[in-house]
Amino acid sequence: MAASTCARALRSTVLAAPRHAARGFGARRISVASLENFKFDPIRESEVSRAMTTRYMKDMYDFAEADVIITGAGSAGLSCAYELSKYPELKIAIIEQSVSPGGGAWLGGQLMSAMIVRKPAHLWLDELGIEYEEMDRFVIVKHAALFTSTIMAKVLAAPNIKLFNATAVEDLIIKNDRISGVVTNWSLVTQHHDTQSCMDPNVMESKMLVSACGHDGPMGAFGVKRLQQVGLIKELPGMRCLDMNVAEDAIVELTQEIAPGMIVTGMEVSEALGAPRMGPTFGAMMMSGRKAAALTLEALGIESRAGDASQRKAAAA
Repeated sequence: MAASTCARALRSTVLAAPRHAARGFGARRISVASLENFKFDPIRESEVSRAMTTRYMKDMYDFAEADVIITGAGSAGLSCAYELSKYPELKIAIIEQSVSPGGGAWLGGQLMSAMIVRKPAHLWLDELGIEYEEMDRFVIVKHAALFTSTIMAKVLAAPNIKLFNATAVEDLIIKNDRISGVVTNWSLVTQHHDTQSCMDPNVMESKMLVSACGHDGPMGAFGVKRLQQVGLIKELPGMRCLDMNVAEDAIVELTQEIAPGMIVTGMEVSEALGAPRMGPTFGAMMMSGRKAAALTLEALGIESRAGDASQRKAAAA
């Protein structure tokens, strides 16, 4: 194949517009008869490799410089990303060290299914279209995975957001005492630096960084730990013991730009500023993530598009 023909084929592979599945295919009820003669279209193995590689490398190229980087795709990070997705002019990268994003929001407490959300945070569930059982002072989502899968689907469908999972943040880019991006590597490489020769990382620049790395753990609270190491914050008081009533209000209240260019949200707030843990209630994670989005917009000089459905309902309540 001539070089020009190869180039045209590559461009068509990379730039082809997304196509939706044929209408009605998934709407029919399944039966054995409907699958008896089912056959996949033929494909070459190299086509699969090129389709994945070209798109991923294009994403790495495009998001090497982003408006916002969110580190951590748990409930706070995803809530922040969802709010920022409403601003198509922003380019947003989410970096998640795990293969499976979602953090601890796939289950409720002690591996049980239900998710508890204290009022009035439940009003935001209405905007997301998530059903719940209503109690006096809280609501119950029948399975935490219903929240996580719903918000993740909405975030990943946004054209201005790219999730890089199985990717670890190894360091921060800091220029003139301002956080200006992150240093990244494949998570498996990061976890095995002591078992192999040095493998240098990659970098991603950003105007704002939202750190949603969770509480202390193997990679938890990484952002604020690094800030302390380089002297941009003086101390890390650590997460205090459980008090639901104090904790959830404190997590939202203390969500802030903790250093120039970096906003801390979710349970990383508790490690940075000494808030209690709240245990198996999730409203604070959602509202903290949303506040982080509002603070990010403010820092970028973008007027927040207030007045969404949940805000209007809360104001009327």
